[in-house]
Amino acid sequence: MNIPTELKYTKDHEWVKIEGDIVTIGITDFAQSELGDIVYVEVETLDETLDAEEIFGTVEAVKTVSDLFLPVSGEIIEFNDALEDAPENVNSDPYGDGWMIKVKFSDASQLDELMSADDYKALIGA
Repeated sequence: MNIPTELKYTKDHEWVKIEGDIVTIGITDFAQSELGDIVYVEVETLDETLDAEEIFGTVEAVKTVSDLFLPVSGEIIEFNDALEDAPENVNSDPYGDGWMIKVKFSDASQLDELMSADDYKALIGA
């Protein structure tokens, strides 16, 4: 199970990469393995400002559809367009080519509420 230590994590199995006032968000290796083969990623909230915990999109696997929850409040400024043609990137490279959105966050204090890699490992029993 790949859980990079430089990232932050949520209880909803999303990872967060912090770069200045922008965060990149995707789902974890654990989440993609639990979902199985991902066939579609839908994000219809581009250019919208949402609060933390609001649904920003969905990920559809062969067996199920799961909501994606925004870990921090902010404006969704970019969607990984490559996922439209290659949603399987979420399975093959969840922390790289499988990233989903970029958000300009509005409340830096919310970053402190995210889990460390060790906390996330404890959550999933890794």
